[in-house]
Amino acid sequence: MKKSEIIDALASKTGLTKADVTKVYEATFELFSNELEKGNNVAVSGFGTFKQSERSARTGRNPQTGKAIKISASKSVRFKVAKALKDSLNK
Repeated sequence: MKKSEIIDALASKTGLTKADVTKVYEATFELFSNELEKGNNVAVSGFGTFKQSERSARTGRNPQTGKAIKISASKSVRFKVAKALKDSLNK
């Protein structure tokens, strides 16, 4: 489902305008991003938890040449699905 499809579905389900739904959608994900950047977890009840994770530096290989390359440390986001959602998917 794409952003525009989500906005259309939410607008028809709630009766709000697409402009209002777009504002809420963008504000929600901006809030999620800001909290994750601070190192905080974002838990959505019944859906799951987003949390920041760190990947340490490591040595990898260029698949074309086989030459060793250094991969620097980086941060990423992990998602852990909530039990309620997992159970509903596995009915």
